[in-house]
Amino acid sequence: MQPYSLSHLANHVLLHDLAALVSQDRTTTAALLAHLAEVDERRLYLPAAYSCMHACCVGELRMSEDAAFKRIQAARTAREFPAIFAALAEGALNLTSVLLLRPHLTAETAKDLLAAAAYRTNKDLELLLAERFPRPDLATFVQAIEPADAGELPAARDEGVATAQLAARLVDSNTPRARVTPLSPQRFAVQFTSDEAGHRDLVEAQALLGRAVASGDVAEVFKCALREYVRHLKRQKCSATDRPRPCSRHRASDPRHVPAAVERAVWERDGNPCTFVSDQGHRCAERSGLQLDHVIPVARGGESTERNLQLRCAPHNQHAADLAYGKGFMDENRSEARRQAAEAKAQKAVADAARARERAAAAEELAAASDVIPGLKILGCCSDDLRYAARLCAAIPDGSTDVRMHHVIKALGRANMSRLTHVARSPN
Repeated sequence: MQPYSLSHLANHVLLHDLAALVSQDRTTTAALLAHLAEVDERRLYLPAAYSCMHACCVGELRMSEDAAFKRIQAARTAREFPAIFAALAEGALNLTSVLLLRPHLTAETAKDLLAAAAYRTNKDLELLLAERFPRPDLATFVQAIEPADAGELPAARDEGVATAQLAARLVDSNTPRARVTPLSPQRFAVQFTSDEAGHRDLVEAQALLGRAVASGDVAEVFKCALREYVRHLKRQKCSATDRPRPCSRHRASDPRHVPAAVERAVWERDGNPCTFVSDQGHRCAERSGLQLDHVIPVARGGESTERNLQLRCAPHNQHAADLAYGKGFMDENRSEARRQAAEAKAQKAVADAARARERAAAAEELAAASDVIPGLKILGCCSDDLRYAARLCAAIPDGSTDVRMHHVIKALGRANMSRLTHVARSPN
């Protein structure tokens, strides 16, 4: 008998088993989120050769991208507010309601908000949140939408959005998402919105290419542009070049310095993706933000040679440091680095604000001396003299132009007077 053929069950048995399975599913969901939260906290996805929890859920646990995202967000929220686990197991909350509550949960509001949200439908919960956390009205916007062709319906299903939902939900046309969609083997549809500057560059590129690209084919123009941009990025990131210089035998004073020739060799040897491999033989698939990692750390005598370097993504580079020096020690170092970065950012913000105030004050002074500045420029005053003159004019805002000019020239001193007089009498 097929295990999923239930036609032989009596009605009351079928309903009883369904209720039991729903209850079991809720309990399993709560336990699943607890496990995800703990694995995420311990970063156990790193030894399994995944750069993040989402990649582990998709690659190792075979979740869909959307399911992985929702469960990870719910798991992190529940770890911060543990009462959510029990509410999920009892059926008082579901995954969607947890995600709706997530932006509004704080240590002060969590208890009351979770109690108010219990056993509500998602629509009722949205109304509750709208009452407690009101948002401004949306701007009035009316847009004509083309009816979907028959060929477009599967795409809507693939994105998990029914046609009725598409009609009922508000679509923000001001922020359309870029999209890359496979159409056929080795063919992709690329769709995005460009600003005026990007369109201007595209038109200029088409004009410069001329007959090199038939009819100014946009896809071909972008392919040429991306090819050059990738070459440029490889020169920056990987020291790639068509004319490599001979490797210098001079040893750099900084042991962390990686010669360009060594960097090129490591990138050519390892390529993409990250080289970390788990004990089960799975290689990390991360391709973004790869870094050069010392197999033997520099602090333990490791050198920046081709043999001692490997490509690692940032999480696995940090994971290697945790294994080498201890997670506690590295966490302290990272906390200190974050603190110093925050202080530097705050200091920079203060300095930028001070410079902005100085520029604003200087602009006000120049504006106040607008009747004097042109004459001083004709006399050959430098920028320092003009700024000094503006400050002097600010001290006598009610004086006439002649009075202010006389006051400024007199204050500039005898040393400048001879130069100004000579320039004023020059025939040029």
